Amino acid sequence: MTAPVVTDRRSLVAPRPGSRGRRARNAVATALIAFAFLLALVPLVFIVGYVVQRGSEILSWSFLTQPLPFSERIPGPGMGPAVAGTLLITGSAALMAIPLGILGGIYLNEYGAKSPLARVVRFLSEVMTGVPSIVMGLFIYTFVVLNTHEKNAFAGALALACLMLPIVIRTTDQMLALVPSELREGSYALGSRRARTIRSVVLPSAAPGIVSGALLAVARAAGETAPLLFTIGLVEDHTNWSLFNGTNTALSTQIFANARSLFPSAQDRAWGAALTLILIVFVFTILARLVTAFFGRRQTA
Repeated sequence: MTAPVVTDRRSLVAPRPGSRGRRARNAVATALIAFAFLLALVPLVFIVGYVVQRGSEILSWSFLTQPLPFSERIPGPGMGPAVAGTLLITGSAALMAIPLGILGGIYLNEYGAKSPLARVVRFLSEVMTGVPSIVMGLFIYTFVVLNTHEKNAFAGALALACLMLPIVIRTTDQMLALVPSELREGSYALGSRRARTIRSVVLPSAAPGIVSGALLAVARAAGETAPLLFTIGLVEDHTNWSLFNGTNTALSTQIFANARSLFPSAQDRAWGAALTLILIVFVFTILARLVTAFFGRRQTA
């Protein structure tokens, strides 16, 4: 009969040699991460705070709805046509780019995998992510505006959609790759086909990440100025809700035009337009988060 092995409990709970050094390194790494976070937060808080301070001096309901002044020297009355143009152009671009980008990401991850075509599409989407926005505006100007002989909101929406598309494709591809393969295998074991597995299992699991990528793309497109300078035409003093007829304007182009002016009234309108643009992106971000949370709760219920 062998004697029972007696284990000293203190040896299990007592810190092993070197643990003090690991705690010190952990404390240093935590402090560096906190310092880096605060360092990144300082310019963000300063920029947002300054825009809110300057923009709140002119922002009002009449500023959001009244037409543009006929002279930049005149204070007020508003940015109504630019607000409408931003919603029209950015919304149309999102309707074109987000569904197409999600379908492209689904093909890359669920069907293409490592096939030659999928590799080419993945490489081209990565290249398009780094293309400067002014190049995209020049491309749409050459192939759309010069052929149709008309600048309108649709041309601007096309330019913004080309900027949004690679971001949505890459984000969807990466988010779908993070879904555990066990979920797919469990769905296949229950007799579901691939299309139904993607629709009912894979996409709901990756929805928060896909929504975040789409919001990132929308936020980038809403603030772009260079592509719109080539495509939507001259500044209009009236609201134009038509996508295909007539020139249009947007908040980003109004910021660009008014910020260069020497008149204080025009500079005030630029700060008000900047704050309006931030609020639009913020509101759509909150709405998208609420929709994602709603569908997430329905899935887990």
